[in-house]
Amino acid sequence: MSNGPGELTTWVRPLALGLHRQLPLRPRAVTTVGALHLVLVPCPNGTGREHGVAADWGLFERIMPARRFWGLLLRPGRWGPWPRRGVVVFLGGDQFWTVLLSARLGYRHLTYAEWLARWPRWNDRIAAMGPRAAARLAPRWRPRCTVVGDLMADLGERARREAPLPAGEWVALLPGSKRAKLLVGVPFLLETADRLAALRPGCRFLLPLAPTTSLAELLQCAGAANPIARRYASGVPRPLPSTLLEGDGVALVTPAGTRIELVRAAPAHGPLSQCALALTTVGANTAELAALGVPMLVLVPTQHPEVMRAWDGLAGWLARLPGLGALLGRALTAWRLRRRTPMALPNILAGRLLVPERVGAISPAQIAAESADWLSRPERLEALRQDLRGLRGETGAVAALAALVQELLPPEGADS
Repeated sequence: MSNGPGELTTWVRPLALGLHRQLPLRPRAVTTVGALHLVLVPCPNGTGREHGVAADWGLFERIMPARRFWGLLLRPGRWGPWPRRGVVVFLGGDQFWTVLLSARLGYRHLTYAEWLARWPRWNDRIAAMGPRAAARLAPRWRPRCTVVGDLMADLGERARREAPLPAGEWVALLPGSKRAKLLVGVPFLLETADRLAALRPGCRFLLPLAPTTSLAELLQCAGAANPIARRYASGVPRPLPSTLLEGDGVALVTPAGTRIELVRAAPAHGPLSQCALALTTVGANTAELAALGVPMLVLVPTQHPEVMRAWDGLAGWLARLPGLGALLGRALTAWRLRRRTPMALPNILAGRLLVPERVGAISPAQIAAESADWLSRPERLEALRQDLRGLRGETGAVAALAALVQELLPPEGADS
């Protein structure tokens, strides 16, 4: 079970691949001991397109979109037969939904706890990301817990084996996956790229398309249909054929002539891992970049009232309420800025500002100048790269979690 696009690419996909490597499972194997299913749960961080992304991977026999979750709880048989025995694995969202589904299906239950296992009484096993999550359990539940490590720690190792990018000083632009973030992030980052290209003419840019985002949506957010885009100098980009990164690659070219290569293969861990710097919004992408060891500047331009709709969690949900949403958005933005707590996931994990966070009425000119300063100091970038790699710990978490899943599975030959 999972929820949003970040969890799908960094947790669900690696574990699914790991389980297929260790067990003969449908849909990849003919002679099998069982099947792999994906259930998506209701979540304000979801886009509604996650099931299509997961279907393209060919890893799951059945995928349940989030809109069908309540129907699944009420009538599981409506979408086909379910085996008598199985395991439900929590990999994002609200942990309580996993408790409900495992109870409804009569399956065993494994929770991957990044920070806290909220329902240990109903967990058969708990896979903790680190000692801190394990230590937060009451003593009576700790025997159920195993520290497996950070699932994202394996990302960098796999990514470094991929084909190298063409020569150049590459900067990644990550405007986000949700429309609310794209409306702000796309025009902001396009102008930033223009200004950075003027400061460092040898700089090259890539923009990984989030799997839940289309090229048409990206162009719309960059164009005249987006009122925020009119406040930036980048204008409307035009698509041009490109074969630099993909055989069917596409580049965005701004009126200033800055070429931005689009990476449409997801996840884009290989190209991202080779970038000298990333300019990114907040979200799960900051954790991915940290796992890949990519230095980053985390950007939250708050000069647009619409930006509050892009916050994650309860704050973003309240800001999207009709009528009072705009007022609540401004109030919650002001409150969150006054708190001055870390927003990027690597900073939350480190307990300090490991990567710079630029929050407020920031401008593309300011961010371009700061980016140029970072790029002119390769020793500083390398130090940050090493700090980020050390943050995630040792590799092997995916294999350890897959082993726990196998422990909970019915014996081979049983109904599974």
